[in-house]
Parts: sequence; C-alpha cells; structure tokens
Amino acid sequence: MKTEILRGIRKSLLELGSATKVELSDKLGISFPTISKFLSQMEAEGELFSVGLDDSSGGRRAKRYTYNPEYMLGLAIFLEKSETNYIVFNCLGEVKNFGKTSSVLMDEDLKLLTNYVEVIKEKYPKISSVSIGVPGSVDNGRIFYIPGYQHLQNFDLKTYLENRFSIPVVIENDMNAAVLGYHDRKGNRKDKSLVYLYSGQNGPGAGIMVNGVVVRGSTNFSGEVSFIPQYDDQNFGQALGNQIRTKNAFTNEENEVDAISRLVAAFVSIINPHTIIFCDDEVNQFIIDKIVKRSSKYIPVEHLPEIIMSDWKQDYLVGLQSLGLELMITDIRNLDN
Repeated sequence: MKTEILRGIRKSLLELGSATKVELSDKLGISFPTISKFLSQMEAEGELFSVGLDDSSGGRRAKRYTYNPEYMLGLAIFLEKSETNYIVFNCLGEVKNFGKTSSVLMDEDLKLLTNYVEVIKEKYPKISSVSIGVPGSVDNGRIFYIPGYQHLQNFDLKTYLENRFSIPVVIENDMNAAVLGYHDRKGNRKDKSLVYLYSGQNGPGAGIMVNGVVVRGSTNFSGEVSFIPQYDDQNFGQALGNQIRTKNAFTNEENEVDAISRLVAAFVSIINPHTIIFCDDEVNQFIIDKIVKRSSKYIPVEHLPEIIMSDWKQDYLVGLQSLGLELMITDIRNLDN
C-alpha cells in the first residue's frame, strides 16, 4: 500500500506539474490525512517543494506542491559488442549527461561493467536506479539466451548489480527497450501496435508492441525472429547469412530484401501492426521502397503498415530511461524510516 501511494503521488506531481493536497486526495482516491502525512515526509526529505498558496475561495488557502526532479537520478546503459552507451537523467527525463565507450563491458567477470557504473555513480551520487539493455532474452533480470556471450547465459545480472550497488536495477532486451522508447518518444496512442526490426552486431531481433504493451511472450522469448522458418532449408537468420554486422546491415541484395519482406508479411498476417520500424543506419528509403514492393507480393498491399526508419540508439536509450524512471517512482526506501 505504501508503494502504491508513493508511486501515485510522484506520478501525479510529475504529470501535473503541481498539485494541492485536496487535488491529490481526489485524484488518487486516498484520504486527506494520509496524503498530508506522505507530503510532509516527502517535503522534509527534499523530494518535493511548496510553490506557494492558491488563491482563497473563502477558506484557508491551499498549499501547492511540485516535485523536485533532481531528487533522484537514473542511469541507463546499453551494452553492444563493440561499444557501450549511457545517459544520466532526472525524474522529468531530462538528460544530465551522456557518453559512450568502445570498451567491451560484457567481459568474463563483469569487472569492467561494475567499475564503469561505479565511476558514474561517484560523479552522480543521487543515481537511484540502473536500467541496462542487453542483446539477449531476459526473464526478470536473468539473461537466458544471449548468443556469443556464454559466460552470461543463465546469469542473473539484476541481482548481481543490486547486491553490488544497493539500488533497484532492471535488465531488458534491446529490442523491447527500443520499441518502448520509440512509442514514448513519438507520443503514439496507446492503441498503437508496432514492430521494430534490427539486425545489428548480434544477429536479427524484433521488439513487438500490441495496443501499447510490449509483447514478451510466455517465456520472454518473443522477438527472436532469427528462428522464423522462411525457406525449405533456411530460417530468417540463415537467410541473412548470420553475418557479424556493423552498419548498413540490411543491404540491397535481392535475397535479403526477399527475406525481410517475408518477415514483414508474417507480422502483418499475424498481428497487423500500424507501423514497422527499421534502424536508420541499416536501411535507406531506396531499400524501404524495395521492401514495400516485395512485401506486396506476399500480402495484399492495402494491409501493409507504414514502414519507416528511426534512430535506434536514441529509441533504445529512451526505452531504458522509461524503465528506470518507473523503478524510481516506485522506490520506497526513503520513506521506510
């Protein structure tokens, strides 16, 4: 109950900008004395500020509160084969710092990763959540499918980092984070269904969102599109050649365009998404046009979704930021005393 009340107050103040005790009580359906108790303690902790009194309507003037966005900071990191990107952000999602390193942080003992987080936390001691994206399938912080990183197979990275840093951590699949970030960044309606396709450095994957909800599947294996059978002797990953890729991964080669178009047709016939998104450093408009033309051979053209390009790195980090912010607004440690 304490978690839900605190989450409701934080979320409401961040969304509304400011509110009085009565407004929060009415919005959240929580008694005035309970709201007053929480706000008094949060104000004493510096988590929110009074921004003055409302005009009187005949009785006592109501005190108005706003949230302190610098009270907690979040750290979002995504791990790739050849580089690591991170952002530090406040509770309004404003980026305080960002950077990247060419260091491979997914080393055998994770010493480089923990040292990296430690250095950033020393610089920003108010970091209260860590969200990390990985190129693999994740079940509640445990990485259970991550080709090329055998030492991380069945590794509970969430528990490992929480034990090390004593702050909440979320671990997410890269494409799940990317489709969430695109949705949040573009302000799409909640009923939007999206598919985000990416080849990248670790083989193809997809982030799938149906009616505004990320689809993870019964065993959190959703989006591992490399396994989808496409030809008599090839799945999608094999059709693309299972290459180690850096840029321009989806090329103009006819065999790749056909494989991608078959995958597009499969998604259209199964979930009929509004939009299919490609990474803008993997395709260009010429390739998009070829995919649309070829896809229409497999599926009636009137059912094809909008097919677009987007900045994958930005979407990825925004998605991780969204997950980290959710961790922060549900944290009750400061009110446990």
